[in-house]
Amino acid sequence: MSSTKPTLAESRADFGYFLSIPLRWNDMDPYRHLNNARYYAFFDSVIMHYLTVSGGFDLLDGPVVPFTVENSCRFHRGFTFPDVIDAGLRVARLGNSSVRYEMGLFRAGDNEIYATGHFVDVFVERESQQPQAIPDALRAHLALLLNPTLDV
Repeated sequence: MSSTKPTLAESRADFGYFLSIPLRWNDMDPYRHLNNARYYAFFDSVIMHYLTVSGGFDLLDGPVVPFTVENSCRFHRGFTFPDVIDAGLRVARLGNSSVRYEMGLFRAGDNEIYATGHFVDVFVERESQQPQAIPDALRAHLALLLNPTLDV
């Protein structure tokens, strides 16, 4: 785990949306902690949950879809089974066709951040895969998570 302080948002209050994710036994690696690839899956899950369940975005049949073009994860502490993860989400930048999400993972009931990360998605027309403007309804929903008080 990294011994440096997180460089992204460090507090639960910095995130506007949360998804609780219980760890499964098969999420663990031979070292008895959460496998590093699972962190990215949790980041992706909170983003997709916000877009589809909370925002009503039609990911399966809509004409516009998000493609992830950049992502990162910084590990600060390790999770172990049977932890429940609270995955926090915020929007750092909202462009015409792209969005930068920032995520924080917390153990349920714990205020200390365990991992930070970001994804950059570019929205593209499904058929041509060419960049398209983020649909207005989705843009408004994403704007709810913009936090102008944070310096990123």
